[in-house]
Amino acid sequence: EGLQHHIREHVRLAQQFAAWVRGDQRFELASPAYLNLVCFRLRAGDSANQQLMDRLNGSGDLYLTHTKLDGKLTLRFCVGQTNTQARHVERAWQRIQQETSLV
Repeated sequence: EGLQHHIREHVRLAQQFAAWVRGDQRFELASPAYLNLVCFRLRAGDSANQQLMDRLNGSGDLYLTHTKLDGKLTLRFCVGQTNTQARHVERAWQRIQQETSLV
């Protein structure tokens, strides 16, 4: 039951994050977010995505990984740590938006 609770909550939080991405015209989802991994990117191109990822990862506030999907640099946000709560995901999205304004 405990494991099911964590998995369901992580999927719920990832879906909330994906909804925020969909609601921001600067971003797009790169693939459907079925579980706890959200693949997204700035519409501004690879350079902007690389800059955003570098700024965020360098801040120490959060860590994004990346991949290439359809030949485009794609950022990956994963909700999976046992103690992750909605406030952590909300704060991550706020930081992403703040840094995007500077890219």
